[in-house]
Amino acid sequence: MKICIFGAGAIGGYLAVELALAGHEVSVVARGAHLEAIRRNGLKLLIGGREKVARPAASDDPADFGHQEFVICALKAHQSHESAAQFKPLLGPDTAMVTAMNGIPWWYFYKTGGSFDGRHLESVDPGGRQWKLIGPERAIGCVVDPACEVIAPGVIEHHEFNRFIIGEPDGSHSQRVVALNQALTAANFDAPIRNAIRWNVWLKLWGNVCFNPISALTHASLDRITAEPRLRALCKSMMHEARAVTGALGIDIPEEMIERRLAAAGSVVGHKMSMLQDLERGRSMEIDALVTAVQELGRMTDVPTATIDVVLALVQECGRQAGLYSRDFVPPAL
Repeated sequence: MKICIFGAGAIGGYLAVELALAGHEVSVVARGAHLEAIRRNGLKLLIGGREKVARPAASDDPADFGHQEFVICALKAHQSHESAAQFKPLLGPDTAMVTAMNGIPWWYFYKTGGSFDGRHLESVDPGGRQWKLIGPERAIGCVVDPACEVIAPGVIEHHEFNRFIIGEPDGSHSQRVVALNQALTAANFDAPIRNAIRWNVWLKLWGNVCFNPISALTHASLDRITAEPRLRALCKSMMHEARAVTGALGIDIPEEMIERRLAAAGSVVGHKMSMLQDLERGRSMEIDALVTAVQELGRMTDVPTATIDVVLALVQECGRQAGLYSRDFVPPAL
């Protein structure tokens, strides 16, 4: 099977090594020192006390690889938007795009039914760029559970979890999503197919909408955020607002899942959220798909998001002051 990993960082690199060693024709789109290291030494994965090495075809030009059966996008949401035109050489008539990214995906309202069906989110996909250039009909949803890190150019370290939850936007068990499940499973991943992938997207987002911006603003680790009473209360307020938006969109996630998410997060001692890591390392901050999108969806569904609005304004300004965020999109007021 021909599979291109677009963005061979921590998660993309993990996928690339395991899929290549399982016998698939894997290519990776990378850049800079990371790309040079992959070309020179292969892509290394440190996992379970072992070192695995794969030698996928690697380039910073997708045109080198031709049409694929699957393209797995492991970029951050704003990077995917910026790179939308670059996917074209990889996309044949039947190529599927697997969005292995955090936050609300750009294809969210594809085949949802109802009054929002076919609508793109300006916070995630300004101008509908990905909707037009890639096409939502190619999309397969993917919720990423593994924790991985690029510890040196060309070297990925896996910390925990191996689950990639996948699903078609319309909930079907299509031939292509079954083929993806089989490929991932044979490559040592847990890859359950869900018939309501947006449910899983929201469950993870309930944590990201609060943990990420609060970490960037306070520089606190995940266990500190969930243990300090005032920060925990702030998280719960934001989660309740996100749950109200979720419900307004017709997705029912039990309220008790809030406490479960907080408990699970609190067990991860010393972990820095990705937004804080980006701030510390001078990388562009992934604010919109994780937080701004929830605000935009709240406006669309007439659900107030007062606490989210305040935290979002603060973290956006934090990003601007650091030169790591430049958007000025503000959804219409309620």
